[in-house]
Amino acid sequence: MDKRRLTPKQVALFGILGALTFAAKLALSPLPNIEPVSLMVMLFAVTFGLKCLYPIYVYVVMEYLVFGFHLWSINYLYVWTVLALIALLLRKQDSPLLWAVVSGGFGLLFGALCAPVYLFTGGPAFALTWWLSGIPFDLMHGAGNFVIALLLFQPGRKLLEKLYRPFLTP
Repeated sequence: MDKRRLTPKQVALFGILGALTFAAKLALSPLPNIEPVSLMVMLFAVTFGLKCLYPIYVYVVMEYLVFGFHLWSINYLYVWTVLALIALLLRKQDSPLLWAVVSGGFGLLFGALCAPVYLFTGGPAFALTWWLSGIPFDLMHGAGNFVIALLLFQPGRKLLEKLYRPFLTP
């Protein structure tokens, strides 16, 4: 069997996980910049390898379908992939503190990662003011990501690896 091909079971699993990620984000949406998406992206990367892109982009498409297309839509095409690639590089690491730092750092840098879109659409001054005005939210985002990953990365990893094992065979 070609390991690169998706089995029907994997298609179903990745669809469900992408939808679950979207639902979890909506559930936490009353809290400013506290979101489970970063945790889920890291968990998908360490568990599924490059196949992590399937549930990530199911989530992204759901965002587009519910909230429409705006400038932030462009950001979502690459920011989650950046985090997934970082997690792929670190996937052998077990330290909960390391994963918390990665997730927290990503949250702190989220505005900076999104700023290039605003650079191209509004110019340097617009990108800089957009990023600077969002720093308080990036601080909350980083702190929330840090705590969520510190508490949930290890148990989430064990659970996802256990659940994924049956999906490896056709």
